[in-house]
Amino acid sequence: MEFDTFTLPSGVRCIHRRTRSQVAHCCLMVNAGSRDELPGELGAAHLTEHTLFKGTVRRKAYQVNCRLENLGGELNAFTTKEDTTVHATTLRSDFPKAVELIADIVFNSTFPDREVEREKEVVIDEINTYRDIPAETIFDTFEAELFAGSSLAGNILGTSRSVRRISPQMLRDFVHRTYTPDQMVFASTGGMSTAVVERNLRKYLADVEPRVRGFERVAPEPVDRFEKSIHKSGAHQAHCILGGRAYNLQDDRRLPLALLVNMLGGPAANSMLNILLREHNGLSYTVEASYNPISDSGLATIYFSSDRDKMERCIELVQNQLKELCDHKLSSLKLSMAKKQYMGQFAISMENPEGNMLGAAKSMLVFDAVDDSDVIYRKINAITADQLCEVANEIFPNFSTLIYK
Repeated sequence: MEFDTFTLPSGVRCIHRRTRSQVAHCCLMVNAGSRDELPGELGAAHLTEHTLFKGTVRRKAYQVNCRLENLGGELNAFTTKEDTTVHATTLRSDFPKAVELIADIVFNSTFPDREVEREKEVVIDEINTYRDIPAETIFDTFEAELFAGSSLAGNILGTSRSVRRISPQMLRDFVHRTYTPDQMVFASTGGMSTAVVERNLRKYLADVEPRVRGFERVAPEPVDRFEKSIHKSGAHQAHCILGGRAYNLQDDRRLPLALLVNMLGGPAANSMLNILLREHNGLSYTVEASYNPISDSGLATIYFSSDRDKMERCIELVQNQLKELCDHKLSSLKLSMAKKQYMGQFAISMENPEGNMLGAAKSMLVFDAVDDSDVIYRKINAITADQLCEVANEIFPNFSTLIYK
């Protein structure tokens, strides 16, 4: 997993991995998300992402949409609480076109009034669709409680009311304040040489002026543990999240916690909670655990759904499993199996070139470097049973509970 890196005069950092593929993937990742919105801007980061595609100084909206699609390629974007990413997939020969288009929409978007108003309705429809899925909305409700009083509490999409209040000028102001080159990474993978990649980036991003972000994020204050139930009329199932604050991206305990969470409710059918709730007791079809570290905090959660009359039993079983991990160290055999599974999942994920590229972009954005696979394997192999027990006792006893029923 060899990457080449370089920095453009504007301050945009670049990372490329050469492969033998005829397909090229590339992205521009910006360290700007919903947590960077000012009061009154709820939903602005996400609406900005949508309206980047709605016209530039050189193109109409339909020209943006057709530029790569007419060549069989793809152009898309997504927003999180901390970053916004525009990404493209094309044939290797069309890589220069992808670079030029991404540069155009990120640095030259005009946010036309009519297009912004039309896209607001699309986003509001997205919000309404999302609200109909309790398995999704429960996470937003949980994060609003867990990060109450901070910029991390807000919904990425915003609300119908807040989105309607956003003006094109607010979007331009948001971009000017947050889309600074020092907070950007351009990542790519494909059959292009690093020299070809650098030549195209220097060509199409040549006019980007160096700018440095003028603000710093404020870390969320601690909150008390909570147990909360919300009645959802007409719902057949109950939904539950147990979770809490966790280690940030700079914390060395991040990897042990990630291993623990993977054991509990990762993608494998033999995860502890899937065996416990589904296979042994037939209580739940869906159970999963996740850990999402961010720049100055983190979030570890366990989510599951069940019939309402089975929810309390599910919670009891999950809490017992967490207590077991706190009170008893893993045996050498179980620890070895958990590490082997985690490393296998990681190796397989690296075969996804687009996911590999996006992961490299995020790593470059946060750490200004990307660990080699061998380094990651060594770190995983170095995790001890004592470390896992210590991490479990730091994180799991502080879990809060939210139930939709």
